Amino acid sequence: MKRLLFLFLITFGFQSIFAQSVYKPSKENLKAREAFQDDKFGMFIHWGVYSILGDAEWVMTNQNIKVERYQLLPKFFNPTKFDAKELVKLAKDAGMKYITITTKHHDGFAMYNSKVSDYNIVKATPYGKDIFRALEQECKKQGIKLYAYYSQLDWNHPDYYPRGYTGQDVGRPESGNWKNYLAYQNEQIKELAENYDISGFWFDGFWDILKEKGRTPETRKEGLERWNLEETYSMIHNVKPALLIGNNHHLKSFEGEDFQMFEKDLPGKNTTGFGGAIIGQLPLETCETINQSWGFNLQDGNHKSVKQLIKYVVNAAGRNGNFLLNVGPMPNGEIQKEHKERLKAVGNWLAENGKTIYGTRGGIISATKDYVSTQKDKILYLHILNSELNQVQIDNFEGKIKRVTFFNDRSKHNYKLKKGQLIIEIPDNRKHEIDTILEIILK
Repeated sequence: MKRLLFLFLITFGFQSIFAQSVYKPSKENLKAREAFQDDKFGMFIHWGVYSILGDAEWVMTNQNIKVERYQLLPKFFNPTKFDAKELVKLAKDAGMKYITITTKHHDGFAMYNSKVSDYNIVKATPYGKDIFRALEQECKKQGIKLYAYYSQLDWNHPDYYPRGYTGQDVGRPESGNWKNYLAYQNEQIKELAENYDISGFWFDGFWDILKEKGRTPETRKEGLERWNLEETYSMIHNVKPALLIGNNHHLKSFEGEDFQMFEKDLPGKNTTGFGGAIIGQLPLETCETINQSWGFNLQDGNHKSVKQLIKYVVNAAGRNGNFLLNVGPMPNGEIQKEHKERLKAVGNWLAENGKTIYGTRGGIISATKDYVSTQKDKILYLHILNSELNQVQIDNFEGKIKRVTFFNDRSKHNYKLKKGQLIIEIPDNRKHEIDTILEIILK
């Protein structure tokens, strides 16, 4: 009997000791999650010294620029046209409720006044100012939330070793102390959490150290152990429990995370090859670029249309998610005029139709390629995104209807609901090119 008890303790007791503890979000955190879901639309900003080269944010590894050569770039980085007030206003006018900006990207250069490393915008550039602090202060004034993107991957730090599958030929040393790197990473993350008024963290680069890109239990376990996420996440929540944590690892969410993100894909989709992760119970966010690049790319003129961007906002909301839309400032700090124009147009649409987006959740009508629904209490919004659709037929409709109106003018519209089948005809003269919105009041 004693032997059986001993074996039980060995098998199950030690597992529980070394297993990651269960994260219990605080009341403040749960409230912040709900507010995050209400916000629905945010601005992503990818910006760093790489913008000087005009070849997007992966230029260091794509062109195999050696560390000592790349470290010359800060000496030329002087974004005198950067205007925090103007940038925050641009986001606000676009209907965005929060901003997420790269405080450190994969190149290891910090865009804030880091006390941990002199390799930052204040100490290493002629500009010498903390743009993250400027954004923090301006966001407060204009009522916009601020999130910190932080890359766990680092092509510059000598202790980032063993290396991952990126940055192989940038001249880093063939040795290093991984524990030292994790300590460095956590110190930077902690100073961001403690010294800036932010709403949360957007982590990236976890995937770099996985031997295989597949989403298997082995890769999850390997990544979790290698990065020691529990220590990092616990540290953040100990500083401020309300801080939200998301990680762009393309895997099912880990304990300690507060929202789940999807890169260049709607939740559950996998057009990129690294999407398709299981959708969990956390708040959702999808991020996308206006052109094809995150960081400024001089030769990328493939800009998405206003129609495409608005439909992305609606599609994300209809799938119960937020939409984080990226801009990549130029080396001087300005936003490309093509991006400004599109953001303004999206903002104009939201000024008229934002009631059907903000504060809603995915509706009881399941999302399809032709339509999605958003909902708040007993008000259901049906967004018909296919302008060629003449009729919407929804089987197994759960709910009783009080009335149906067109959202833009509140004019009543006929419908048929029989034995759970809802049929709504869409006359040609009531169709909208981008989104025909019907407001359905439920009993």
